[in-house]
Order: sequence, then structure tokens, then C-alpha cells
Amino acid sequence: MDFSFTDEQRQLRDSISALLRDRYGFDARRNASRSEPGWRPDIWRTLTRELGLGGAAFPERLGGAGGGAVETMIIMEELGSVLALEPWLETIVLAGGLLQACGGAVADAALRDIIAGDAVLAFGWAEPASRYAFSDVVTTARRDGSGWKLDGHKTLVAAAPWAGAIIVSARTGGGVHDRDGISLFIVPVDRPGVTLRAYPTIDGRRSADVLLEGVTLPAEALIGPEGGALPLIEQVGDAGVAALCAEAVGITRRLLSDTIAYTAQRRQFGQPIGGFQALQHRMVDMYQQVEHAASASYLATLHLGSAPHERAKAVSAAKVAIGGVCKFVGQNAVQLHGGMGMTEELSIGHYFKRATVIEGELGSSDWHLRRYDRLARNAA
Repeated sequence: MDFSFTDEQRQLRDSISALLRDRYGFDARRNASRSEPGWRPDIWRTLTRELGLGGAAFPERLGGAGGGAVETMIIMEELGSVLALEPWLETIVLAGGLLQACGGAVADAALRDIIAGDAVLAFGWAEPASRYAFSDVVTTARRDGSGWKLDGHKTLVAAAPWAGAIIVSARTGGGVHDRDGISLFIVPVDRPGVTLRAYPTIDGRRSADVLLEGVTLPAEALIGPEGGALPLIEQVGDAGVAALCAEAVGITRRLLSDTIAYTAQRRQFGQPIGGFQALQHRMVDMYQQVEHAASASYLATLHLGSAPHERAKAVSAAKVAIGGVCKFVGQNAVQLHGGMGMTEELSIGHYFKRATVIEGELGSSDWHLRRYDRLARNAA
């Protein structure tokens, strides 16, 4: 099987890499994370407007470039290499993916705004008792005249403090664990009854709990099929996991390269510690794990167009593999840096924190292992 990139895809990688290398150094990233906004809107505008990357994975009819999952993989890997704070996963992959999957005039208009760099959206699906199951939804949406009234609580809504609107999953029918009866709504954050409780996360980003108390919405706030949104959510959720896998590849590559550079200049007993054979063996093991992560990322990305059962199996297998790689490479990178590995001054600890968060984002390794087992048993 040929895993070579096209000329256009190589140019895409080169353009992103050059921009981030010039404008996204570690100090700039750390300062942005600690600032009041918590991110860099100027970089967001450059990526989406100047480079036109907001539409790299979307069809031309919506203002995109006609790419797909591979383009998303390339972008996420490069963003991971610099620990980018900008909400590419949350807005482009998840919210944008849901809008494209749902279709319709309202969804298409919102997606065009995202592609143009004029809007930031987040996806609120997790609830206090839902763990990682998209189908465990307690938030309700009831008919209210010609519109809707929403009540519920969404937690850990990444990038919500930066968003102008949140796509929310809510029950329009069925019981708490039923697959049927789940719908999607676009909820502006300034709507009466919407309360955001924002907070920083351990990896330097921003998230929020979102309270919905009698939030009234017009009929057109419903996107996608009423009561039948779960398959679309699962499809886009798998795309999100694949994007996380690609981000993890960029992160672990950077953990490895920074560790090699550090051991080449850190001296003990009159020589660089990188010359010690035992440490060389550990770095070779790290390299093998990074390549394993890249293969897992390819596996997930190239199966996103497969039948739902095969797509889910491939994505869960990749997420389990990525979780192990993040743990192994991250821990070894910190250990080979010694006490400096966990200081705020060096980037290595920050990369390790983001790698640790990725292991549990959109489903932990244990959760995806159980999902894979269930899918495999059902297939048998």
C-alpha cells in the first residue's frame, strides 16, 4: 500500500510548518496560554483566512478546498508539534464536521463562517455522568411553540470560552441510554439561560461547564434529523479521535527530538549523556514507538470512510495504540531530562501534559479497548 503524500499535501505540510516555525515558538505559546484570552486569535486568522486552511478538508461547494481526512491529519500533526492552543479539533474537526454531516441552510451558513475564519464553535456532548458515551444524554429539548426549550448540563466543553456558539446534543425523545431520540442544536453562548463556567486545563488550554436553564431557541436551531443524530455524532467523534491521534504523532516526535538534543548537550563524567549506550537504547525504543504512533494515525485516518463498524474498530485500535505511545515516550522523555523535565521553563513537561490529556480525550485507552472488544465480538 502506498502511503506517499501528493504534491499538494506536501505543500500543505510545508506551508503550515514554515508558519508555525516562524511564529509559534514555545515562549510565545506559553505566554498566550497564560494571557487573558488564553489563545492567539491572530494565528487563527492567519491559518483560516490567509492560508485558507479552514476549508482544507471541506468540499468546494461550501468554500473549502475539496480535501478530506488526510489533510486534517497533516494539519493536526503540525499543530501538535508546537502544542498549538487554537481550537482546530473543536471547531474545524468536531463542530465543522457535525455541520457538514447535518447539512441544511443553517448548518451550511455556519460552516462557511468557520471556513472563512469568522466563527469559533465548540461541541458540547459530555455530561457529568456520561463518561465517554455519546448516547448517554440527560439534557432535554422540548417543543416550545414553534421553537425549542433546552435544559441540561454539559461538562468539559473544550474551547467553549472562545466560542460564539456551541453545538449541543439533547434528548428530544427516548430514555437516558437510548440510541434513538438524540438531536443537535446550535446554541449561541449569549442566549438567555446559557451560563459558562470557564477554567484552564492542565495542558494549558481552556474549557467550560455549560449550564442550560430554560434556553429558548427558534425552530431552525435544530440541525440534522430530529431524534436521529447519534450516528452522525459517532461518525464525527471517530474523526475527532483520528485527529487526536495525528496530534499525538506531532507531540511525540517533538518529545523525541527534544530529548535527543538535550542528551547531546547534557554532560556527565566529561561526556554527553547521549553517548551512554543504555540511554541510546531508550531513545531507539522511543523512536520505534513514535513510528508506531504514525502507523496508528494512518490506520485511523484511512478508515474514516469505511463502513461504521470497520471505522469504529480501526479508530479504537489506533486510540489504544496512541495512548500507550504517549505514555511511553512522554515518561521516557521526562526521565531522560531528569528534574528539568517537569519544570515550567522547559517545553518537555508541557508536551508531556498534553500527551497525557490526549490519552483520555474522546475516550480513554481502556474505554476504546472495551469498545474494540465489543465490536470484534459482534462481528464474530
